[in-house]
Amino acid sequence: MAGQVEIAAPGTARQCYANAMPTVLIIDDNAAVAIALEVLFSLHDIDAVRAASPEAGLALLARQPVDLVIQDMNFSADTTSGEEGTALFRAIRERHPDLPVILLTAWTHLDAAVDLVKAGAADYLAKPWDDNRLIATVNNLIELGVTKRALHQRLQTELRQRRELERGYDLRGMVWQDPATERVVHLACQVARADVPVLISGPNGTGKECIANIIQANSSVRDGPFVVLNCGALPAELIEAELFGAEAGAYTGASKAREGKFEAADGGTLFLDEIGNLPLAGQMKLLRVLETGRFERLGSNRERQVKVRVVSATNADLQAMIKAGSFREDLFYRLNVIELRLPPLSGRPADILPLARHFLGAHQNLHLHPSAQAALLAHPWPGNVRELKNVMARAGLLAQGDTIKVGDLGLPAAAAIAVEDGAREPDRDAIGLALSRAGGVVAQAAAELGLSRQALYRRMERLGIARS
Repeated sequence: MAGQVEIAAPGTARQCYANAMPTVLIIDDNAAVAIALEVLFSLHDIDAVRAASPEAGLALLARQPVDLVIQDMNFSADTTSGEEGTALFRAIRERHPDLPVILLTAWTHLDAAVDLVKAGAADYLAKPWDDNRLIATVNNLIELGVTKRALHQRLQTELRQRRELERGYDLRGMVWQDPATERVVHLACQVARADVPVLISGPNGTGKECIANIIQANSSVRDGPFVVLNCGALPAELIEAELFGAEAGAYTGASKAREGKFEAADGGTLFLDEIGNLPLAGQMKLLRVLETGRFERLGSNRERQVKVRVVSATNADLQAMIKAGSFREDLFYRLNVIELRLPPLSGRPADILPLARHFLGAHQNLHLHPSAQAALLAHPWPGNVRELKNVMARAGLLAQGDTIKVGDLGLPAAAAIAVEDGAREPDRDAIGLALSRAGGVVAQAAAELGLSRQALYRRMERLGIARS
């Protein structure tokens, strides 16, 4: 939806409401003006209702929902101060704080209208108005209202799902806000109680072990051990000994017998990280354990029996490795009964700032300057969550006073340049979501987006987002 908003053609507002006609309330004591507006709106598929006085308008609002109000600024022939219009606006604002209001004003009331826009009015139009501008403004406000309601509903659904997850599952303190992460966590909780292997895929540093922890904590073997083996951190010749154990003398340096990870994980979960690094010989033995629960230590012919839930993770393309002959296809399908794909941090941007604040840890008294927030959002995070954790640890130590600034983050110059140049500007959806979370408070939404209030206003104007 990002981009310049054009003047809406007839039918635009109706389409916004999926064939339900939006309604505008016109509050004006001049019948000719009200009728002219009513006819104009009808030509653009917008319903209109009229009230000839502030009292009648407020009474109508109390019994009938509308999507927007257009109100005159003067209702008395005895005064041109606009006091009646100001009082009406404040009454509407108090009783219906989320309802957009457009002020219709003569030039003599212009200063009062500008003051009310600063107080929260959506816009003002001077008489005589420009039809195209009025329709464009109304359609933009209606569209923004639809977007905000949809975002609010989505946020409420996500919040309800999050609370249900927190009530029903042990989430191991995992921090997230992005819907992409929500889906992975929800699925991890769903499959946790099924005694089947799970493969977690995604780039390094995305939090695959956190997901494995959630699976273990909510599984039928939650009280058993949780054993981790990084298959990429050991020489190929030692991986089998780590997995299955070894008898004394089984290899050079094996001076005494030792148990492997499968024995250590008996009755619990074994998490095999970087499973793509397992050599073919080890893959064959792993397949047998998954099928039978039996294995032998290196240097021994005695079978051992274990019951272990295996969760594996990889940053490699196992399908490509199968084609290249470096990974067994039968093992892949055995491990991949359920696959959870964890996106890179750049693919779940709503997680960045919550994680950054979480990683401040002992420095929770610090807050992020808007420019620092913008730099965090602009950075591509090739190292994903692990990189963000290190950046915030550094910033917590180097920050002066109670504010973390761009320089404290130690990010490449490109991130700071992106902040200054406005690169990766938030799009219409991102701004709408921030405004919805902030209840329409622009300063709060701007802080979340890492912008100044003035910068957010300018961006809203460029995208055709009306102030509400």
